[in-house]
This record gives sequence, C-alpha cells and structure tokens, in this order.
Amino acid sequence: MAAIKEENVTMSLQVEKLENNMARLTIEVSAENFEKAVDSAYNKQKNKIAVPGFRKGKAPRKLIEQIYGSDIFYEDAANEIIPDAYDSALEECTEDIVSSPKIDVTQIESGKPFIFTAEVALKPEVTLGKYKGIEVEKAELSVSDEEINEEIDRNRDTNSRTVTVEDRAVKDGDMTVIDFEGFVDGAAFEGGKGSDYPLTIGSGAFIPGFEEQLIGAEIGKETEVNVTFPEDYQADELAGKAAVFKCTVREIKEKELPTLEETAEDLGFDNVDAYKEDVKKKIADKKAEEAKSAKEEAVVDAIIADAVMDIPDAMLETQQRQMIDEFAQRIQTQGLTMEQYMQFTGLTQTALTEQVKPQALKRIQSRLVLEAVAKAEGIEASEEDFEEEAKTMGEVYQLDADKVKEMLGEKGKKQVKEDICIKKAVDFVVENAKETEPVVD
Repeated sequence: MAAIKEENVTMSLQVEKLENNMARLTIEVSAENFEKAVDSAYNKQKNKIAVPGFRKGKAPRKLIEQIYGSDIFYEDAANEIIPDAYDSALEECTEDIVSSPKIDVTQIESGKPFIFTAEVALKPEVTLGKYKGIEVEKAELSVSDEEINEEIDRNRDTNSRTVTVEDRAVKDGDMTVIDFEGFVDGAAFEGGKGSDYPLTIGSGAFIPGFEEQLIGAEIGKETEVNVTFPEDYQADELAGKAAVFKCTVREIKEKELPTLEETAEDLGFDNVDAYKEDVKKKIADKKAEEAKSAKEEAVVDAIIADAVMDIPDAMLETQQRQMIDEFAQRIQTQGLTMEQYMQFTGLTQTALTEQVKPQALKRIQSRLVLEAVAKAEGIEASEEDFEEEAKTMGEVYQLDADKVKEMLGEKGKKQVKEDICIKKAVDFVVENAKETEPVVD
C-alpha cells in the first residue's frame, strides 16, 4: 500500500492484478478529505435547496441533511474527489495503464474514509516472432506515357473555363439548368417540381434513366422523360412507380479545355516538354511516397501476424473512443457536429464504434510490436532527437522551440520521446526488410 499526499489530500492505493491484463486499483481517501468534499458540495448546492423558514442558501447543512437524507451531498462530493484522487493514483502506480477506468464506489459514509475502485487495462506483454528480414514485394515505380497523359488531362480539366452554349442541343457532360414537373398516373406529386434546377448530365444526381433522356433536348422546348422510381426509393408512395417528367432546358453550359500548350504556359513552363517532364517527376515522387508507406504497412503487418499479445477489451474500447473523438474534432473544423453527422449518415453510436474497431485494433497492435522492437534492439530517443522534434513542432505551430518544451512538460516530453522511438523502430524494420520481385501472372 502506497500513501499519496497532494495539496493536503491524503490517500492510499492498492493494486490487484486480475486476469486478461486487467487490474483493480483500490483508492482510499481520508475521512477528513471526504468531509471537506461534502462541505464543498453543500456550499455549491445550498442556494438551490428550499427549506421552510429559511431563505435559499441560509439553511444549515445539518438541517438539510436531516430533511433530505444524510447522503444528499454524497454524489457531488464523490464527483469532486474521484478525478483528482485517480490522477494522483496514476502517478503513484507503477503499472502501465492503457485504458479509461471503470469506477465503482465501495464505501461512502460520514466519518469514514471514502473508498472507490478503478478497473483498468494494463499494457500487455508482446512476444515477438520474426521482425528482421521480412519479405515484401518490390513496388513498380516506372511512369508510363498513359499516366502522364491522364494527369495532363486532369490539369486541363482543372484549368478549363465554362462557356454558355446556345446553338446546339444537350449532350452528355453538359451543365444544364432545367425546369421540371413530375406526374404519376397523370397526377402531379409532392416534391416533383423544380425551377432553375442545376443538373450536370451524367452526374447520376437524378434517378436512373432521367439524365440520359435529356440528351438531345433543345433550349426552351419541353421534353418528356419517362422513368420508374427504384423499389427502395426513399418516398414509399413513389417506390416502384412509373413517372413522367415534363422538362424544359433553360440553359446549357460546357467546359472549354485549354490546349496542351496553353496549359503548360498557364502553369509557368517554357514549353510542353518541360511541362511533361515535371508531370512525370511529380507522379514518380508520389509513387515513391505511396510505395514507402505501403512497404512500412506490409512489414508491420507481417510482424503483427507473427507476434503474440493479449489485448484487453478495455484497451480496445478506449482506443475506439479516442478515434471517434479525433474524428469529431476533424469534422468540427468543417462546421459539422457529430449529431449532424449521425443524422446525415444514419449511423448510430454503436455502429460507428463497431466501424472503427478494426482500425483501432491495428493501431494498438502496431504500436505494441514497434515498442517491442525498440526494446529488443535498444532503440532510444536522445535529448538531441527531442530537441529536433521540438524545433519541428515549433515550426508547425509557429512557436519557439523552448515554448514548445515548456508547454509539453515532462509528461509530454516522455510521450514525444516514445513516439520518436516508434519512428526509429519503423525505420529499422523497413531497412532490414527484403524486397522481392513482383509475381507475374
């Protein structure tokens, strides 16, 4: 049992190892500190509690407890004590905890120590199999003329301009503006009418068969489009029904692509050959980067497959929650909340959690085996490595390196050094891998 003292809060910790890499931490907070937490809860809540004969906030604590029960402030007191007590216990605990805790209060009573347990996952041991000399297929890095031409076509499309067409009928790929009204069994239906609606022919934005029938339509002339709604159409009253849409094309626009010479000039090249050479180099660089990432993934996958580790469910669940939180932060930068995302996609929290499970497992497995490789090979992160990483982080966030180190603190520094070791371990296993020629069918 280890005693912990922090800001006059006295606690003790016991650690019990359980099966499947789990542990139970029993954390005991002194009766004195529990009494202080109850009194703090009273002071926060007293203005909300009505007691006959007293103005709100003036009733004595003992009287409130007598009327509403001696445990009226216990829940708030526990919520105040547990976070700090658990954090202190983590600092004292010598085990490597890798999950969020499952908290259970086991003793909460006036005049007695406050006791709660935290069930947590411990980092599992990893038994490595083969991690040097992993065989991976050599990537194809040559760049074909076809690939160059495809990239040039994409650039031409990006640099295209839109022009209005007035002397011909609609053709595939045109950007049109249409008026339409739909009828089923001769009667107009709700939601089947639109004016000045932008529609690119071939985009698949409308139900199957609709856009193709507008090819050949002329500006200002009504065209009938006959379609059948899919059986699984979202509006049940229209599912599987035949419909006629009366459509009038109001406007036609098309893309006008620049010539190859114009594209080269617009992008700052002296001639077409120089432009093509630049395109080729960029494709080659992209292929090399993709091949590097693919090789790293293939090597780590092979190491995982040959390693033995027992990952506790709580560790996996914690990783899943972290990944969902990261995703929520990313979409928030795009102005979308998780609630909106769930509504738009039809996903539930349970379905999303299950969806990220394979990736969460892979992330855990990858880090565990790479940590094991680093340990086996004596790979470490030096102070110079940390200084360089702090400098890089400073450049990204436009901060002085010393400011970055100050913000990281000792805990952050430890995490950065661990991440550096992981990167070094990746470099080690990749450098020691063997490339084989691709199998030709």
